[in-house]
Amino acid sequence: MPGILYLIPNTLGPVELPAEDGAPHPLDAIIPREVQAIAARLDYFVAENAKTTRAFLKLLASRQPLAKPIQEIGIAELNVNTAAAALPALLAPLLEGRDGGLISEAGVPAVADPGANLVRLAHQRGIQVRPLVGPSSLLLAVMASGLNGQSFAFNGYLPTDAEARGKRIRQLEDRSRKEKQTQLLIETPYRNAAMLEALAGNCQPGTLVCVATDLSLPTESVRTLSAAQWKAALAAGKGPDFHKKPTVFLLLAD
Repeated sequence: MPGILYLIPNTLGPVELPAEDGAPHPLDAIIPREVQAIAARLDYFVAENAKTTRAFLKLLASRQPLAKPIQEIGIAELNVNTAAAALPALLAPLLEGRDGGLISEAGVPAVADPGANLVRLAHQRGIQVRPLVGPSSLLLAVMASGLNGQSFAFNGYLPTDAEARGKRIRQLEDRSRKEKQTQLLIETPYRNAAMLEALAGNCQPGTLVCVATDLSLPTESVRTLSAAQWKAALAAGKGPDFHKKPTVFLLLAD
């Protein structure tokens, strides 16, 4: 009988261990204890990034014993460069009866993450898939933005070329206006400032733009302003503190 493929949520950024014995463990505020217990008993993971997964396991090990020492836990990588032909081998341990976990570099797997194709293959191979509760930066951003949570779309990364990026922003704004739909975007963290400048400069003055940074972390910041207000804030040097910090951008046209 095949094992179970658990979809393991990861933290949305680095989490510091408590400085004092007996202090609340920061992982408990992000990942439910039952989810931690399931992850701790697994000895095979398919990971977007092996290094990040080992960091997560080290954090987990500070909370409870793991099934094996971290160096003995199997971690196979699945990222945007993984060929489709390599996916069956990643499920081989589960077809042999072992439970395994799919884990993203940050947040929940298979959402804005290359793991979706492995989940689809697991269904085709008769492997039970169990999604576990944890932080999703996209859903947290929608919740906190004040924008339309009844209809929203994730658009991933925009073009890096300024002209192409501006054109795409105007297309998404037009779609948002016609469908009353919140549009979600992400950017490489060191280009956050360029993204906000592009949104403020290309959107209509009344379009609402939300910047949600370091969600679920101690440095969390969520701010929603009109494009005109963001433009003024940036001109006055009062932009958000988000350089090199994971950020979700949202827009909703009026």
